[in-house]
Amino acid sequence: MTAIRALALLAAAIALPAAAQDYQRQAIDGNLPVFAPALKAKLTFPLAWTPQVKDLPAWRAAGRAKLWEATLQARDGTPFAPQLIAEQDRGSYVARQVVFNLTVQSRVRALLLVPKALGPHPAALMLHDHGGRFDIGKEKMIEPWGDEARLAASRTWADKYFSGRYPGDELARRGYVVLVTDALGWGDRGPMTGDAQQALAANFFNLGSSLAGNMALEDMRAAAFLASLPEVDKRHVAALGFSMGALRAWQVAALSDAITAVVAVNWMATTQGLMVPGNNQLRGSSAFQMLHPGLLRHLDFPDVASLAAPKPALFFAGAADMLFPLPSVQEAYAKMAHVWGAWHAADKFETRILPGGHAFPREAQETAYDWLDRQFGNPR
Repeated sequence: MTAIRALALLAAAIALPAAAQDYQRQAIDGNLPVFAPALKAKLTFPLAWTPQVKDLPAWRAAGRAKLWEATLQARDGTPFAPQLIAEQDRGSYVARQVVFNLTVQSRVRALLLVPKALGPHPAALMLHDHGGRFDIGKEKMIEPWGDEARLAASRTWADKYFSGRYPGDELARRGYVVLVTDALGWGDRGPMTGDAQQALAANFFNLGSSLAGNMALEDMRAAAFLASLPEVDKRHVAALGFSMGALRAWQVAALSDAITAVVAVNWMATTQGLMVPGNNQLRGSSAFQMLHPGLLRHLDFPDVASLAAPKPALFFAGAADMLFPLPSVQEAYAKMAHVWGAWHAADKFETRILPGGHAFPREAQETAYDWLDRQFGNPR
C-alpha cells in the first residue's frame, strides 16, 4: 500500500458520519433484549378467534393442532396398568394411593379419592401449583398420610393458600372422584430446586423435547386415566387448578376431550400484560413450565384457553394478585368471553374477581364447587 493510499483511507475513516458511532452498547434490560418492543409488535396471534371465523369446530381443530405441535410430544396410548398400594377410610369416601403408567416413560404414584356411595360419580382432575416448593405436589391438593414430613408441609400449604382446607378432600365430600399426580420435579418426582429448573428445561430441549410440553402430555394422560375409571361418570370430568395448576387446567381442557369443564384460579392474562418490568414471567425459572416453543407466534394465553369452548368454564382472579395485573386479566377475560359467545354458550363462561391476592380461599372454593355441581347436575 502506498503512503498516499494509506492517507486516503485514514481521511475517509475520519470523515465517517456520527451515525457510524451509533451501535449497541447495552443489549439487555431487565432480563429482556432492548429490542423487546419490536418483538412484541410481531405477536399478532393469527390463529386467535376473530368475528370472521365462521367454522368454529375447524378453528378449534387448527388451534389444537398448533398447540399440540408446540408441545413437541408424541401421542401416548400406553396401558395405564393401575395398582392400588394403600388405602385410608375417610368417612364418606376412601383415599387411595394408586400407581399407574402416566406415560410410556413414567410410572407414578397418585392420590385418588373415591366416594363410598354407588356411582358413577362426577370427577375432578386436580392440578397442583408451582409455588417454589417442590417437596410436595399432589399433597398440596389432597391430604396425605403415611409421611409425617409431607403431611406437615401440606398443612402449611393449605393454611397459606386454601384457608386451611384440602381442595380435593372438599370435593370428595361432595361426591366427586378426585385424582392428583405430581408434575415432574415435585413430590415423588424430584428432587428439583428453583435454580435447577432452567437447566432441566434446557436439557429437555437438548433431548428434543420440552418441559412444558411434557407437563401438558402428562396432564392429558391423567385426564384420560381418570375418565377411564369405572367409578367415574365420563360426561362429567372437570379440571381444576390453582396458580400454575390453573394454567394446567385450562390447557388440558383445551387439549383433551376427556375434560368436560374447567375451574381455573389465579392464572390468566395476556402476553402483553405479563411481559412488563417486574413481572414474575420475566424471571425465568417457573416460566419454563408454561411456555411452548413458538406457540406465542400463533396464539396468546387467552386464545389457548378459548380452545376449551364451549365447555363450562369458571375463572377466578385476585384483584390484588401481583403476579397477574388486573387490567391484563380483564382484557384476557373479555377476549375469551367473545369466543364462548360465538359458540352461543355465553352462559357457560363465568369470571370472578376476588378481593384478595394469590390464593384460593374458602369462600371461593365454595363458589367454585357450587358452580361445578350446577354444571354437572350433582345433587348434594
